[in-house]
Amino acid sequence: MSNNISRKVIKVAKGFDTQDGAGVSLQRVIGGPIKKLDPFLMLDAFKSDNPDDYIEGFPDHPHRGQQTLTYMIEGAMEHQDNKGNKGLLLPGMVQVMNAGRGIVHSEIPQQRDGMMFGFQFWLNLSSVDKMSEPWYKDIPSKDIEEVITPEKKVRVIAGHYEGIEGVVRNLRVKPIFLDVKLEPNTKFSVDIPDFDHNSFVYVFEGDGTFGGNQIKVEDRHIGVLENVDNNSLGLDEPIPNKLDAISGDKGVRFLFLSAKPLREPIVQYGPFVMNTQQEIQKAFLDYQLGRF
Repeated sequence: MSNNISRKVIKVAKGFDTQDGAGVSLQRVIGGPIKKLDPFLMLDAFKSDNPDDYIEGFPDHPHRGQQTLTYMIEGAMEHQDNKGNKGLLLPGMVQVMNAGRGIVHSEIPQQRDGMMFGFQFWLNLSSVDKMSEPWYKDIPSKDIEEVITPEKKVRVIAGHYEGIEGVVRNLRVKPIFLDVKLEPNTKFSVDIPDFDHNSFVYVFEGDGTFGGNQIKVEDRHIGVLENVDNNSLGLDEPIPNKLDAISGDKGVRFLFLSAKPLREPIVQYGPFVMNTQQEIQKAFLDYQLGRF
């Protein structure tokens, strides 16, 4: 890339504490204080060592019109769906599900105590893919390549970083998804291929400063980066093409995600995400008639 300029952080927020499923306590980040960040529809973070916060899990529920990605840090969660898929999500693993035209699934903890810690993302599907065939895939931790130096450990889950392509290659919006851990006072940079991309960091250990404006982002906070639609660039200023970060005195661990927006109408009702209200009504009808 010709420029060597970091995007700026334009918003920092902490997710809302809420419950979902059968009373699972979680922090809703995108879909909470950050309403939507096209094509990212939702980011939930769940972390607790109290079984009362997670033990009942997420019993059978439907989806249509999106893809989901679950990334487990600690704990064990079992997926089952009405297409005959079944999988056990363990630490370091990724689970990807294409809801497409409709799927009914459950996510149930497979532990009675201990820490349950992970993240779930919803990614939008374009209008041409919303009624695609549902599918599901587990990705073992050992299949996720890592870049390791004395100062950093970067898990390349999707997209490209330092010549490595992440193992998750079947998400329609083709995101960059990195899990970055930095030792104290360590610099880090990642290229962002297009100023159109919506990009963010979510810190879940320690703290650091992010972006060309060096904004501090602390544990359990999201930092949203500027893009072509929301920036303060002057007419003659070069387009920023990367993210710079520096870890704090205790180090930092964060997720970095970036993807090109779909720029399509979004009509959402719970787990149904379509382009029109009529399509939402059709989703309800199809689900009630057992067509998922």
